[in-house]
Amino acid sequence: MAATIIDGKAFAARLRARIGEQVTSLRRDHGLVPGLAVVLVGEDPASQVYVRSKGKQTIEAGMKSFEHRLPVETSETQLLALIEKLNADPEVHGILVQLPLPPHVNADLVINAIDPAKDVDGFHISNVGLLGTGQKAMVPCTPLGCLMMLRDHHGSLSGMEAVVLGRSNIVGKPMAQLLLGDSCTVTIAHSRTRDLPAVCRRADILVAAVGRPEMISGDWVKPGATVIDVGINRIERDGKTRLVGDVDFDSVAAVAGAITPVPGGVGPMTIACLLANTLTAACRANGLAEPEGLTA
Repeated sequence: MAATIIDGKAFAARLRARIGEQVTSLRRDHGLVPGLAVVLVGEDPASQVYVRSKGKQTIEAGMKSFEHRLPVETSETQLLALIEKLNADPEVHGILVQLPLPPHVNADLVINAIDPAKDVDGFHISNVGLLGTGQKAMVPCTPLGCLMMLRDHHGSLSGMEAVVLGRSNIVGKPMAQLLLGDSCTVTIAHSRTRDLPAVCRRADILVAAVGRPEMISGDWVKPGATVIDVGINRIERDGKTRLVGDVDFDSVAAVAGAITPVPGGVGPMTIACLLANTLTAACRANGLAEPEGLTA
């Protein structure tokens, strides 16, 4: 039996619609409009496309969008001064500094200069620590989107065995923390893991986030498992550039119970969860009840 396709594009559209309704209510009942500031340093083509998409979806959700596009030679001091200004701006509830930054800028220093309450990427060390200790935090957008789709598909995740393949600070580690928070038994696997296919075959939930195209084949997957493919890789095939995930979709879909496609799986959820985090930050900053279902 072919795997159920978890349609991240459709899920993200529903999530953005819910966020839009909440934003309308905030404006009507409290005169509050959530604001998201995005900072881009340099002219990286992929980052430019991503920032443009973020701005468009922010406005479509009824929020304020503040874009700051800075030249590549912008100094670290200048960038920190802008962040300090955004931290103090009451109209800005979320701040995102687009990565990667130019080599002369210390990314950790910049990220940790953002007010943790406005850190809608969830990368500030304070939010990392709060998430790791099970406290209320701003949660990184991609893992949050994965968790939302898993909860939607399974309901309760309690007692399920989860394997997270990848140990990055952006996806792997926070994904493991979120799954632990939902009472999964969690293993983080990586390039040094012994007998990696056997470890993956234990998983009821397999999250692939390694950045290696089509690395995971069907014989790595437990029959009936749910596979979340975070990877977005560009490859050349048959003279054309294609987007593929970290999972060999066809062979895995023949074994798994459910799977996210690439494109159209995890990717659309990332920006939708950025908007969710901005809405949550605006509510917290103004002492208002948080919308249900938008946080971990």
